[in-house]
Amino acid sequence: MASTTPKSLFLKGLVDSLPFLLVASPFGLLFGVLSAEAGLNVLEALAFSLAVFAGAAQFTALQLLQENTPLLIVLTSALAVNLRMGMYSASLTPYLGAAPMWQRAIAAYLTVDQSYALSIVKFEDEPEMSVPQRMAYFFGTTSVIAPSWMAATVVGAWVGAQIPASWGLDFVLPLAFLAMIGPMLRTPAHMVACLVAIVASLPATLMPHNLGLIVAGLAGMMAGAQTELWLEQATARSKAKQETAP
Repeated sequence: MASTTPKSLFLKGLVDSLPFLLVASPFGLLFGVLSAEAGLNVLEALAFSLAVFAGAAQFTALQLLQENTPLLIVLTSALAVNLRMGMYSASLTPYLGAAPMWQRAIAAYLTVDQSYALSIVKFEDEPEMSVPQRMAYFFGTTSVIAPSWMAATVVGAWVGAQIPASWGLDFVLPLAFLAMIGPMLRTPAHMVACLVAIVASLPATLMPHNLGLIVAGLAGMMAGAQTELWLEQATARSKAKQETAP
């Protein structure tokens, strides 16, 4: 392993995460602009990003708040969108589970798609890394993404406050959500989950208080999980046949 000290691994994680600035910063700016359009001031928009720090969940919550959805449903919907973070945490536990509690708590807060993707590949490729080395690399990946998201939110909220209300940017919010979710659809299970959620959301629009979003999300997750299970079983059967073949 070329870099072995926690400091060098932190810097390695920082450098590896730099390309993601091209993704995080524009979405952070857009969230800030749309927050201002929704009536939030700069401090409120920043507090929103600091409290949630999850792009897709933030866009979802902002959309629902604009539609006067009950707070409990807003929170439930945002949590549903972010359920994948639980899977990320479970995946990282074998590598970071022995770290001090305070480090794991900070890591849980800072976990996003980009930091997870970089870290899990690094940890799997270099299993000899110690826990401090892994944690240093992980924090390196977040040291650029998190501050850039917060800074972009502030700039976007300030810019958004200067935009006349007559411009009507309401249509941008669902488009931004789709643009953020699209790159996450990487596997057949993801595609099935998305398709089922879309189909289920059509009749679910008749439900009050935007409850249809939760129903559609649950339907999509169940379909995706079942598809993943079927694919794993099919792969296992295929391997078994190959092993028993003469």
